[in-house]
Amino acid sequence: MPCEGCMERDNVSTGASMEFLLLGFSELLRLRVLLFLIFLAVHLATLAGNMMIFMAVVMEPSRPPMLLFLCQLSAIELCYTLVVVPKALLSLAAAGGSSISFLGCAAQMHLFVALGGAECFLLAAMSYDRYVAICQPLRYAAVMSEGLCLRLALACALGAFAVALALTVAVFRLPFCQPRRIDHFFCDVPAVLQLACTHGYGPELPLLAACVLLLLLPFLLILASYVCIAADLLRVTSPVGRGKAFCTCISHLAITLLHYGCATFIYIRPKSSYSPARDKVVSLVYTNITPLMYPLIYSLRNKEVRGMLRKMLRRKKIAQVN
Repeated sequence: MPCEGCMERDNVSTGASMEFLLLGFSELLRLRVLLFLIFLAVHLATLAGNMMIFMAVVMEPSRPPMLLFLCQLSAIELCYTLVVVPKALLSLAAAGGSSISFLGCAAQMHLFVALGGAECFLLAAMSYDRYVAICQPLRYAAVMSEGLCLRLALACALGAFAVALALTVAVFRLPFCQPRRIDHFFCDVPAVLQLACTHGYGPELPLLAACVLLLLLPFLLILASYVCIAADLLRVTSPVGRGKAFCTCISHLAITLLHYGCATFIYIRPKSSYSPARDKVVSLVYTNITPLMYPLIYSLRNKEVRGMLRKMLRRKKIAQVN
């Protein structure tokens, strides 16, 4: 039997007639203006940085496989921030939080999980690229063809969107209790599960399955790639050669640690340890700071990216002069 205050899942209570209230940072009323300006500045900087890398790769006539993956990573981050941040800014502008419809909340959750999962799969594909480049350099051009890279990119997107759809359907089939207030600035899975009128760990099983497919499986593939890379580098006698090989991996390793560190903290833990305030802070880093760090990490560490950005800016200056 549903608990008192639950909403039955029928044609009347679902759909456009049902709404949630995103509380966001409503407890920080005095800091709303400052937080709004900081979020907006970070959001615009993130959009500009990822758009520059995306356009630089697209305009480059000859693109190595790693740059194709980087182009997709920038596209994911662009969509990622657009799915979450505008609603967060709206919740800051409204004193009591912002409302979101049932379908809007489900769509936001699906896109957020799908884009995050696609990024996990993409990081695994990028680690395979590094493995082939370091352990099989003579076969790199033949193995990592443009066709294979495009197929890997498509598989990453489709696989993540399928898992995210199954998770979203499982979450929104649950009965939700009154009041329908989500103590978060977007429809994140743990925050929405807190509204479910159920007992036990049953509602968490779809989230656990999604974590295994979207987090654990790609992480094991990344780990296997770097174990093979480390074993191969141990056979390299030259410290210079070993250092150059490691430098080609440092950007990917930094992004992997940032992405998996935040995602593991939020999603791989029992429902009993849920803390709204702590989750909002970590999600704030995960959805705002981390996407901003990606262009900085790759533009500072990758010579090819820096070269493409310089060429793009040079073309822009020439076009302005003409």
